[in-house]
Order: sequence, then C-alpha cells, then structure tokens
Amino acid sequence: MFRPQAKRPSRIRSGFEFLELIYHATIRNLRKSHGNAVYGMVMNVVQATLVLVIFVVMFWVMGLKSSPIRGDFILYVMSGVFMFLTHTKALGAVSSADGPTSPMMMHAPMNPVVAVVSAALAALYQQLFAMAVILLFYHTLWAPLTIYEPVGVLGMLLLSWFSGAAIGLIFYAAKPWQPEVVGILSTIYQRANMIASGKMFVASMLPASRRALFDWNPLFHTIDQARGHMFLNYHARYTSVEYPIKVALVCILIGLMAEFYTRKHVSLSWQKRQ
Repeated sequence: MFRPQAKRPSRIRSGFEFLELIYHATIRNLRKSHGNAVYGMVMNVVQATLVLVIFVVMFWVMGLKSSPIRGDFILYVMSGVFMFLTHTKALGAVSSADGPTSPMMMHAPMNPVVAVVSAALAALYQQLFAMAVILLFYHTLWAPLTIYEPVGVLGMLLLSWFSGAAIGLIFYAAKPWQPEVVGILSTIYQRANMIASGKMFVASMLPASRRALFDWNPLFHTIDQARGHMFLNYHARYTSVEYPIKVALVCILIGLMAEFYTRKHVSLSWQKRQ
C-alpha cells in the first residue's frame, strides 16, 4: 500500500530512449568486426574497391571495354557493384544479428528489433562511407563524375539496402531452428546474386526470354532503375520501383511473424544439441 510507485516514462521519452539504444547498438556493430574502428572502415573501403576492380577486369576480359549505355564505363560498373554490395551486406548483417538466445538479449532494454535495426544501419553506414570515399578518389584522381539524377540513385541505393535487410529478416527468424542450413542458404543467395542481380547486363538490351530469368530479383530492378537515374541517355522501361518495395514489405511481414513465433519457442538448449 505504501510502496512507492515508479513513474512510467512518457511515450516521447520512451521513443528517444529507444533511438538512443539503437544508436549505441549500431556503434557496437560497427566496432564488432575490428577493435580499431578506423582500421575497420578502411578495410571495408579496400574490400569494396577490390570488388570493383575485379568486375572491371572481368568486363575487360569479356571484351566489354566500353559501357553499353552512353556514359562513363567505370560509373556503369559502380552502379551495379555498389547496389549489389549494399544489398548483400544488409542481408548478411541482419541474418547474423544477435538472436533471441544471444547473451546481449539478457540485458533488459535489448530486444530483437534493436538488434536487427542496428545491424542494418551499421551495414548501410559502412557502404555509404565506402561508396563516398571511392567516388571522391575517382572524381579527383581519374575523371570528373556526372550523375544525371543523384537523388534518384541514392533512393535506389536505399531501396537495395531495404530489400536486402527485409530478406535477411526471414533468414534471421529461421536461424535458431537450423543455424547451419540457414547459413548455407544465406551464403548461396548472396553468391547467386553475383549473376542473378543482372549487374553485368542492361535490362533494356536483354531479350524477353532472358530478362524473365532476372525479373524475380528485386536487386535487378533497383540496379536498372539506378542506371536510369544515373545516365541521361538511358530509360529503365522494363523494371519498376514498386516491385522491390512490395517484395521488401512482404518479406518484412513474413519475417516479423516468423520471428515472433521463433521467440515464443526458442530455448537455450537448442544450441547444446548442435
């Protein structure tokens, strides 16, 4: 009767505390890969640069020494590589985020939503930083960059990240049941996107029968739409922005339902039987 009653914080204060928790969890995810944060970011830039160089060399070996779209050849390669890396990195980060049985979940404020959102934001920050550094060096040391609609390109980059995080949420929800199998499936999807994303092709120049092999992939649509915003002389006629948005929303809905079901049944003893 005389026990003091703690005041419940307002919704605004709870919202700010939730955002602060996401911020600190994001910083933790950025520092998790390496103790030195600066070294970790530099290595991420080097990795993105190596992937870009590999694809440029691959195009040269295949005899494609110029862009199929009228414009800068390196910028054409970047449009596919950056979208691909952002999509796959977001998927990998979300699918490997701290699960319901993780030691981090033993702390009261922490929950799976914070773990997933912070992992996705950390992946986005790393890719935006790497992309900005590469573009800056290319612009200053090689050739001036000209992007027709930079806001539209950035929007497609965010959509690639959003769709990757949404698909990763399904893997995240299924991981406690079969960690090895889900890890293999996630790796297969990321490796398959090396070809299935269509970053080495131009959608408008593919025949209808071959284009049907890539239409299912939301990344194929975001890459083609990004090129439509990037180059003045290219119009993305056979892809849409609505499709990856719809796929991402459906994946988020399925992932949230699966994660809720998993959280209700998961047990620490599952890890002992592996």
